[in-house]
Amino acid sequence: MNYIILNGVKSTQIQGLMIQSLPFISKPQMRTQIETIDGRDGDIVTKLGYAAYDKQLLIGLRGDFNIDEVISYFNSDGVVTFSNEDDKYYKYQILEAVNFEKLIRFRQATVTLHVQPFKYSLSEGELDYPIRNNAEIVVHNSGNIFSKPVITLYGSNTCGVYLNGSQVFSIAMGVNDSITIDTEALEAYKGTTLKNRIVTGNYDKFYLPIGPNVIKFSGNVTQCTIKNYSRWL
Repeated sequence: MNYIILNGVKSTQIQGLMIQSLPFISKPQMRTQIETIDGRDGDIVTKLGYAAYDKQLLIGLRGDFNIDEVISYFNSDGVVTFSNEDDKYYKYQILEAVNFEKLIRFRQATVTLHVQPFKYSLSEGELDYPIRNNAEIVVHNSGNIFSKPVITLYGSNTCGVYLNGSQVFSIAMGVNDSITIDTEALEAYKGTTLKNRIVTGNYDKFYLPIGPNVIKFSGNVTQCTIKNYSRWL
């Protein structure tokens, strides 16, 4: 049976809802800038990164359905898992209108989920490392493309972060403080407070190639947590 899971709620838990067809498994499109120069054969293609794209579901109703519950289910955004990729999740939003009148009358309608280009493992949890004597940690990207993880550090004073032998960040921590660096979003924060001003370095350089990656620290870093360290196209 086809199903989806939106923010931890399986579609089979919604009264009368059926997932009649799932989107195909597909690779996101690479955004490009194409430039032609007079007198030069061919063109120059600059890769700009992978684009978000749409996945469509065909949904239906059966039996004693509850349309309000169905509407509420799809009035959402967050993370989605499809049963044909049941070990991964995507980040999604529902931006287009859903014709629930058609769903009630004809028992069928289309739902379009706008998904970000990468998918993540459901089984990989957050890694949590106590750091003693500036010990290094090894983080393995098990995906099929480089990842941009979220890393949280706990420590004091000025701390350095090194990836595969090169320093990427210098962070002016407070006393017994913490900071979270989301390298995909290019943001540093603690709770709801932005902390970019205390971070020196290039967020784009903190990415994990496929396979093992060595992260090392200088200064008084006492603990490190890291998540979203593997990702897939």
